[in-house]
Amino acid sequence: MSLHRKKKIEVRNLKKYFEIAKSTFVHAVDDISFDIMEGEILGLVGESGSGKTTAGRSVLRLIEPDSGEVLFDGQNILDFDHHEMKRRRRDLQIIFQDPVSVLNPRKNVFQLISEPLRIHQYGGRKAIRERVCYLAEKVGLSGEIMSCYPHELDGGRCQRVGIARAIALDPSFIVCDEPVSALDVSEQAQVLNLLEQLSTELNLTYLFISHDLSVVRRLSHRIVVLYLGMVMETASAKELFDTPLHPYTRALLSAVPTLNIDKRRERIILKGDVPTPINFGEGCRFFRRCPQAMEVCGGVTPLLKEKNTSHFVACHLYK
Repeated sequence: MSLHRKKKIEVRNLKKYFEIAKSTFVHAVDDISFDIMEGEILGLVGESGSGKTTAGRSVLRLIEPDSGEVLFDGQNILDFDHHEMKRRRRDLQIIFQDPVSVLNPRKNVFQLISEPLRIHQYGGRKAIRERVCYLAEKVGLSGEIMSCYPHELDGGRCQRVGIARAIALDPSFIVCDEPVSALDVSEQAQVLNLLEQLSTELNLTYLFISHDLSVVRRLSHRIVVLYLGMVMETASAKELFDTPLHPYTRALLSAVPTLNIDKRRERIILKGDVPTPINFGEGCRFFRRCPQAMEVCGGVTPLLKEKNTSHFVACHLYK
């Protein structure tokens, strides 16, 4: 990837809290910041409940953030009004996790793919039909299934319909919210190849969300590690896997299966379950589960600092 590419997405101090009772808040996303370069695939990883999906949807304003900035090509989309945001939807799209539940069961494949084209007034019937045929071919769907409904398709084809809808309006940025987690292994490989191919051919920028680190390593240029709504570590995919710094990252990587005996890591078993992110005070959020916790970890929140070139970590082990 060229080092001279401009920043496509800049997330600054993004926060999203959910009030579950009076003065009681779930800190789903808590002051996170990261950049995504044009044409880059940024992986966002962490355990279930770490805030990955909330972060991705907040970046697109599918969930309204409480504070922070999301700069798209230098403009803060959180300042856009309803009409400007609708216009920008052409550029900002999402591929959802469950390919079946997000498709309207009353519409066939042609209607589903053409829906965003009609909403954004792409053109007349002929132009829309030609565009749908192009999109179907692009994602590997045959013309024979254009009249089929979602319940008549397998998960892989449903996800291809979702991908076709996402690229229909020529976006430049797509949030991929665990797009292969609901698919079997063979379909996963095919869809990952398709996403990588589309990224290159259409110059797409991805925020790729997943809990499967093997998948993230396969596709991503850089990786951001989240834990309970906060960034623990960020680095290039290669450096993160070769030299993980944060104890949480090491624990995650130790669970990744490998056939290479020489590269197997000693399994790190974390104690306890992921706590509910409610009304946190000061201190590292990984403190109670960390095998290397120190006294300072319980009272002082570590800042995300650059340890090595472009390798950032939020941990008191690295002063």
